[in-house]
Amino acid sequence: MADFRTIRYDAAAMATDARQGQPNLILILAVVGLIVAAVWVWKRLPLDLRDEIVERGVPIALATLAAGVAVLAVVRKVRRRRQVRRRLAQLIARFQREPSPEKRLDLAFELIELNDYRREGLEGVAPALLELFTRTLKTALGDKQHRVRGMAASHLGVLQDASVIPLLLKALEDDHAYVRGCAALALGRMRAAVAKARLEEVAKDDWDQTVRSRAREALERIK
Repeated sequence: MADFRTIRYDAAAMATDARQGQPNLILILAVVGLIVAAVWVWKRLPLDLRDEIVERGVPIALATLAAGVAVLAVVRKVRRRRQVRRRLAQLIARFQREPSPEKRLDLAFELIELNDYRREGLEGVAPALLELFTRTLKTALGDKQHRVRGMAASHLGVLQDASVIPLLLKALEDDHAYVRGCAALALGRMRAAVAKARLEEVAKDDWDQTVRSRAREALERIK
């Protein structure tokens, strides 16, 4: 019985593949036919008409093609923005309803990333995000939670709230390089001038090359 079911399944799959392949074959044949017809017509045109087409028709065709590509790019960009806005609204609603702190944190990270690390569009949940990231940075202690701690520090910079600058300065002393680098990144995003002196020290003295680079990037933004 098992063999019989397998044979039936494979036959159905082959039939589906055959049906899917038929439109592709027809399309290929149609394109080839159009090319052959165009070549046949082109060879029978008078030479002066060919020159006229090359001189005037080709630039017009290219301009039309470029305009079409530009319009298509704009349409895709607008469509992408609408999709992101819808997805963002769905995530915000889920974040506001979610009772679990762990799941809320995951949703908060996803919100920041989906919004391309910008505060605009998240104003309604910004206070809740600020409180959640602040608490996470303070309580997610230990080496095993360094990534969560670092992401919280980095995402705090997106929210542009000066009240967390002291906490981020403290995070520059974290035992894990990833957290220190994320804290430097956040201070740079905030263009926190009060952190300039400390970032200069980190850029010069931190033992980790990535952290030093993050501190230099932050200083460039602050300037």
